[in-house]
Amino acid sequence: QVQLVESGGGLVQTGSSLRLSCAASGRTFGSYVMGWFRQAPGKEREFVAYISNRGYTTIYADSVKGRFTISRANARNTGYLQMNSLKPEDTAVYSCAGKISGRVSADPKEYDYWGQGTQVTVSS
Repeated sequence: QVQLVESGGGLVQTGSSLRLSCAASGRTFGSYVMGWFRQAPGKEREFVAYISNRGYTTIYADSVKGRFTISRANARNTGYLQMNSLKPEDTAVYSCAGKISGRVSADPKEYDYWGQGTQVTVSS
């Protein structure tokens, strides 16, 4: 059983930075890939970023490329999403997810484990 717990969200102003964390327990953290997704009110869940199990491969949505950085520290069982130059349109609940299959995917249906999410609100 895998548990993922996000933290680090909050209310910030446009242009600010936040770092989200995803603390994992259960299955060996390095045995699965990780993704970050977000969901704004009234919208579908949206892919944000992907990282392979050892961190060698990262993929970003075009909307966050150059501003967000996904990383992981397998020895600490923790994943991260560094978010810089935040914009109001980044406002959403951000969730981390784990996927046993290593194939790169932006489809939330392919992910096996999910955290509860953390709210990020960016004011203009």
